[in-house]
Amino acid sequence: MKKTVTLSLLMVSMAVLGQSKEDSVQFSKISTEILNNGKGYTQLKELTKNIGHRLSGSQSYEKAVEWAAQKLRDAGADKVWLQEVMVPVWERGKESLQIRTPDGKWKSLKMLSLGNSEGTGGKDVSGEMIMVRSLEEYDRLPADQVKDKIVFFNYPFNQSHVQTFISYREAGAYRRTAANLTAQKGGKFAIIRSLSSAFDDIPHTGNMRYDENISKVPAVTIGNTTADELEVLLKNKKVTAKLNSNCGMKGEKLSHSVIGEITGKKDQSVIVVGGHLDSWDVGEGAHDDGAGIVQSIEVLRTFKKLGIKNSHTIRAVCFANEENGTMGGKQYGKTAKENNEKHLFAIESDAGGFSPRGISLEMDDQNRKQIQSWTSLFLPYGVYNFEGKYSGSDIAPLHETGVPTAELVPDPQRYFDIHHTEEDTFEKVNRRELLLGSVVMTQLIYMIDKNW
Repeated sequence: MKKTVTLSLLMVSMAVLGQSKEDSVQFSKISTEILNNGKGYTQLKELTKNIGHRLSGSQSYEKAVEWAAQKLRDAGADKVWLQEVMVPVWERGKESLQIRTPDGKWKSLKMLSLGNSEGTGGKDVSGEMIMVRSLEEYDRLPADQVKDKIVFFNYPFNQSHVQTFISYREAGAYRRTAANLTAQKGGKFAIIRSLSSAFDDIPHTGNMRYDENISKVPAVTIGNTTADELEVLLKNKKVTAKLNSNCGMKGEKLSHSVIGEITGKKDQSVIVVGGHLDSWDVGEGAHDDGAGIVQSIEVLRTFKKLGIKNSHTIRAVCFANEENGTMGGKQYGKTAKENNEKHLFAIESDAGGFSPRGISLEMDDQNRKQIQSWTSLFLPYGVYNFEGKYSGSDIAPLHETGVPTAELVPDPQRYFDIHHTEEDTFEKVNRRELLLGSVVMTQLIYMIDKNW
């Protein structure tokens, strides 16, 4: 009798919180299907090895558009279409960075231009290098100490934070602003220490931007080992640096985001799951963000395969141009508003294909508490952290219109070792970790569709 009462109370409690034994069973079915039959890992290999990196405006990105549309059809989407979007076109070209050693010889450094940076037009630009360790230190420098110099912003990735995305956000200010700050005081170009948690010499690229009415000077990045060596050298020696680069903006181009959906059985309200299809022009864009793309497609495939009758339309969006413009997300949000589409919820996977540990929730307290009440359902799959309050940049335009948004939170410890580098390749992705991300996203979409 006591056991019966306890079980009854448990079932009532679960029902009140929007979950039931049926949900636990469905979670298990979703996990079993994806871990045994999931297509994401083999699809990621196709995307990375057959197409490779996918910078916006490139031919490889256009191949990725065709690939994603076909994979959405294969997944069983009721409707697949391309959404037009104008994207900026940036090309890297040939580039080199050298320093003059104490013996008078020039030594080449491993480097990358930052995305959207202007180059030197194929000409050598050289000058004396000065180093600062923080933005505050740079602000204190008078302009005459910067004029005609090369500024090295040597701010290291903060290893103290367990949540590495906090360290990334802190260091990100240097990548975004180094060129503008250098130009404001008459410097020739900027060098930044990579936004990297690794102790290696791999340079990390990434987006930067120019302010209006400020000269566009180049900005490049170097790896941690080179940064440490330069720091030692600059303490005792005068160092001359020389940059030659052909990178720069090449206007705009018509491109596409790729969208597929399963029509809702009750209404046409939309639940979005997505990632960004583009990547930087180094590496293969496996974790960033091929992982998010194949995980999103897998959500549709699993709903179809298991015969889950979704009440609302579930839409997978492969966003264009997240890396150097976010024009795909902006266009999607604009079109949704123009078409008066009602969006119930949107989640993006853009933090790597590592083991899922949580879901960050950018929404009001009522919706947040309801999702947090499902924690016990997710715990068997290693997901426990629902405390974050941020979501992906591609779905930010939806959030601005009042749509509750979220982001998958994988284990963050290895992501910034390889983020935006030549090391972001298929071989760095583990099959089970990648597929578990698909499991959790599918489980969440199932609960949202059922309860909202």
